[in-house]
Amino acid sequence: MTFRAPVDDLLFVMTHGAGLGEGVESGLYPDLDDGMAATLLAEAGKFAESVIAPINRAGDAHGASLANGVVTTAPGWVEAYGHWREGGWNGVCAPLEHGGMGLPHLLQAACLDLWNGANMAFTLAPLLTFGAIDALAEHGSPALQERWLGKLVSGEWTATMNLTEPQAGSDLAALRARAERAADGTYRVFGQKIYITYGEHDMTDNIVHLVLARLPDAPAGTRGISLFLVPKFLPGEGGSPGARNDLRCTGLEHKMGIHGSPTCSMSFGDNEGAIGWLIGEENKGLACMFTMMNAARLAVALQGVGIGERAFQQALAFAMERRQGKSARHTGAGMAPIAHHPDVRRMLMTMKALTQAARVICYMTANSIDLSHRLTDPDARQAASERAGLLTPVAKAFATDIGSEVASLGVQIHGGMGYIEETGAAQHLRDARIAAIYEGTNGIQAMDLVTRKLGLSGGAAMAREVADMRQVIAQAHAAGARFTDMAARLGEALDALQRAATFLGAAPSEAALAGATPFLRLFALARGGTGLAALALAAQREDPADPAGRIILAQFFAQNIACGAGALERSIVQGHESVLESDAALGIAS
Repeated sequence: MTFRAPVDDLLFVMTHGAGLGEGVESGLYPDLDDGMAATLLAEAGKFAESVIAPINRAGDAHGASLANGVVTTAPGWVEAYGHWREGGWNGVCAPLEHGGMGLPHLLQAACLDLWNGANMAFTLAPLLTFGAIDALAEHGSPALQERWLGKLVSGEWTATMNLTEPQAGSDLAALRARAERAADGTYRVFGQKIYITYGEHDMTDNIVHLVLARLPDAPAGTRGISLFLVPKFLPGEGGSPGARNDLRCTGLEHKMGIHGSPTCSMSFGDNEGAIGWLIGEENKGLACMFTMMNAARLAVALQGVGIGERAFQQALAFAMERRQGKSARHTGAGMAPIAHHPDVRRMLMTMKALTQAARVICYMTANSIDLSHRLTDPDARQAASERAGLLTPVAKAFATDIGSEVASLGVQIHGGMGYIEETGAAQHLRDARIAAIYEGTNGIQAMDLVTRKLGLSGGAAMAREVADMRQVIAQAHAAGARFTDMAARLGEALDALQRAATFLGAAPSEAALAGATPFLRLFALARGGTGLAALALAAQREDPADPAGRIILAQFFAQNIACGAGALERSIVQGHESVLESDAALGIAS
């Protein structure tokens, strides 16, 4: 089944769920006025459908290969990246002064939604380059920006993020890669890195590695980490690639999914040391890298949304074609399409509702990032920044969790054919699974939410989010009978969220951490459900007949998914004891 870019649906979510409509009316988004958002998104959809979706299966079947230090990508990958570069897609959000379009993050989020749905493995390459552009634009010296940003923004070169080491997974304090100062102001980098996405490939003639390493006199722990720009090829005449730097790909991982994306082990400094340039200040590299990581976390969240969309489209098409059994809805001859059976409809609606709820949370997050840069009032900018900080872990964890859940439901709807690779349903599940792990596992996102983000400005950021959700629920209560039960269920979910947040605020540290993951899910149910309700209210205003079914989708989410809020609250408030006292059950010595 081919991928269909749901451009109209994404525009509706941007406009009525994330704030694009208000932004255009207020003049905050003058660059998206006069239909610019629709035009660019339509072009992004064409690229997704015609260029990268057709090579998605080839990437899965053939993957990338390593021979004599050279990584060869899957058939069609090099040509597709050439089209990517020609289209200028690397520069959607990039600074104007470095050749970018300077457009809002909200628009780029919708583009990433489309591209990830078409081909997640391919989109990983530019995704990391986007983050490197952000890090260099914010923290790089003018000389570094002048030398490297133009090539990255144009897509002529790609970039990577080098954090993980064999002994240091999510714990960056255990990082051992080292850097030494050179007399000419550069640095020599030595060490091993693993899980480096597109660390080596054949799509561009240079690769810019952003590498975390320690200086000899650095403080211990994360306070002693610096960030270095270490290119595959050193700068030559006229900015073209020159001599090969002292770094190499030592291996490719054999992965469960995203086979088209080369995941590399990298060695820096086998000889005299890989030449690198400092980004930001010495021993302040983690702050620089987090600029890249925060951008990547929203982009990874959109991988969950994109995969969810792709899995839903395929499952729906299969359910309309596959015939089995009898159904009261089927009045024709022969067996009924399985889409007529109530349980299959339940699964399809669950897939669509979860994907749309995750989408609206991601787009809200992107809009908040834009507001934090574009608003002129300092207090309003700060509030927008705090909202982006609050929503980012929720977007990343919820969207990537539902990516796997939705893809799994897609396999179930296909039945035995879903377990067979030829249908492609299994690929979505295999591809989606990594997104909950990289860029900070979802457990780490939940810990971040509970320990850091709930307390932003003394809890003011959370209070503002709750107030926004209350307003949507009040509007739904006033909108008529079609919204009555929806509003009641969402009100119950929000009440549960507030009680759980109050409990966590007063709970001992270990108890709060034990409830962090169910709390994040509870937050997402309340925020996603009210987001869908806002879309339903907008749909009723536009056409009470609701031809796109947005009202019934929001009602389904409230009655079948958000209704689990009470159970999550009990898990948070009561379940921590059995988590913390589980030594005997798990066989763990105290």
